[in-house]
Amino acid sequence: MSSNEKVTFKNPATMPPTFGYTHVVEARSARTIYVSGQVPLNKEGQLVGAGDLAAQTRQVFENIKSALEAAEVSFDDVVKLTFFVTDIAQMQAVREVRDQYINRVNPPASSAVEVRKLIRDDMMIEIEAIAVGN
Repeated sequence: MSSNEKVTFKNPATMPPTFGYTHVVEARSARTIYVSGQVPLNKEGQLVGAGDLAAQTRQVFENIKSALEAAEVSFDDVVKLTFFVTDIAQMQAVREVRDQYINRVNPPASSAVEVRKLIRDDMMIEIEAIAVGN
């Protein structure tokens, strides 16, 4: 368990082991920032990484990073990520990119869901985030 003034991360011994996420993240007395589901489009609205889940994931995380910066927070402040992927069998590629961005000591709570399709047929991933700030 680790904590600071606004967030506590908990992995109770009575729950299964985690792999890159935290079971319970408690936010207290903090401003909440909700980042809409981000897709692999660059700032010009062009798809990045056609057919390449890792490249698409990297663009999505860059979009989330920009959104967090606009709210004056960072990935250290993210308490929840939700992943929507079209092929859950490729989740390891997503995790490898994710680990380049998140706080790996106190990773956010997370959910991953396989979906039939996203807003466009050429998109393989969408990620939404919740962060807390002062």
